[in-house]
Amino acid sequence: MASKRYSKLTIMSSSQKPLDLSARSLALIVTLVFILATYRFFYTLEALQAFTATNDDLLHGYCDHISAISSEEFMNRQNNLSQILQDLGASAYIAEPGANTQFFGNFSNVNWRLSERPLLMIVLAQTSEVHSGTQIIILTPKFEATRAKTLPLPSSTDTRNDLVRFIEWAEESDPYSVALSAIPRGPESTVFVDQSVRKFIADGFQRADPTLNVVSAPLKVTHLRERKSEAEIRILKCVNEATLLSIRHVHKRLYAGIQESQARKMIADSLQQAGLKEGGCLTLFGENAALPHGSGTDRILKPEEFVLFDCTASLHGYYSDVTRTLALLSGGSQGPSSQHQKIWEDVRNAQERAFNAVKAGVITSDIDKAARDALEESGFAEYFTHRLGHGIGLEVHEQPYLRGGSNDIISTGHTFSNEPGVYIEGQVGVRLEDCFFIDLDGYPRYLTEGVGGPSHSPWDP
Repeated sequence: MASKRYSKLTIMSSSQKPLDLSARSLALIVTLVFILATYRFFYTLEALQAFTATNDDLLHGYCDHISAISSEEFMNRQNNLSQILQDLGASAYIAEPGANTQFFGNFSNVNWRLSERPLLMIVLAQTSEVHSGTQIIILTPKFEATRAKTLPLPSSTDTRNDLVRFIEWAEESDPYSVALSAIPRGPESTVFVDQSVRKFIADGFQRADPTLNVVSAPLKVTHLRERKSEAEIRILKCVNEATLLSIRHVHKRLYAGIQESQARKMIADSLQQAGLKEGGCLTLFGENAALPHGSGTDRILKPEEFVLFDCTASLHGYYSDVTRTLALLSGGSQGPSSQHQKIWEDVRNAQERAFNAVKAGVITSDIDKAARDALEESGFAEYFTHRLGHGIGLEVHEQPYLRGGSNDIISTGHTFSNEPGVYIEGQVGVRLEDCFFIDLDGYPRYLTEGVGGPSHSPWDP
């Protein structure tokens, strides 16, 4: 009897006390889980903010330490041009705001928008009377003269101001006759006009003096801009590095369901954050990338689709051009198909084969052929529908070009894009683009090598 009561009490005691302890433990566990979850949330948020801040700090002002082209370098360019004019028997070189006035005079159509009223930069040939520098004439509409004198001409900021003359033309006068009156020349003399000058400008000079030989600037002049100096290479390196870092920055933030317009804004914001100007990206998802220069449809990104970013921005007037074809980091098993991944690898191989074929003295068409041969081997050559590359500098696309049919010779200081692609309409588009320069030893080096160079995989750009 006692044994039963004891047993019952024990049981009761056993059943009540553990239940009491379990309730307390449960409350304690819930409290601890809440505390840990709260801590984890704020820790994760803090870590995410720290990660974002680290990336933002990396991008912010990335190229602030890179100097613009010096006045001395501009003077050398002007003197070289002036000497060429003398050697070729031309009286002057004439250009309107654009890449070539930027190269020789530190201003472009960013500083002065083109209109029907010509503003021209005129570089005179060297004469025996001029030894201290090259004479520059700025022809300006009279009512715009004050504004024209604020142009950032390198000569106008030092003690050689006498080398720059501003010639004004009134509305009722002929600007071309006014310009010619300031150019020393003999009968049947020659002037070179920049190759990109508008036709009515060249026609205006011809009408003003029918005996004048008005001809496009020859290769000896245009080659001055093609081969980059050390200062230009430094700028081009930094602007391309910052562009690639911006792409990587956005890549980590892409997700399934984002729209092309949203991704496009993210990358534009990143380029601006890096301190670059005129930044923007062609942003194409999935089959939209099969049109190399498509405008997109504001497509929503699916986990299995590639993202193509083709980005450019400028620093001190010099441009970047970087293209990446990416896969979502969170795509997992739903990522790009094995066939699409193979296409990506084939394009990467074509880019590498082209790069390995580059050397000073090689014909540009041979480099295009190297990439095309690589894609021929993989069966995708017919889907590589554009040239391999272009020169890059003060313009995103400039001479010389890496294309079939070109006989240009690669030289030290040249800069090119290397951008093979495969475009299968209605299915997929893949393009990889990195720009390189030819070093003093005659070998290619990627402008982005300081931040890792070309893409390694769709998940590692």
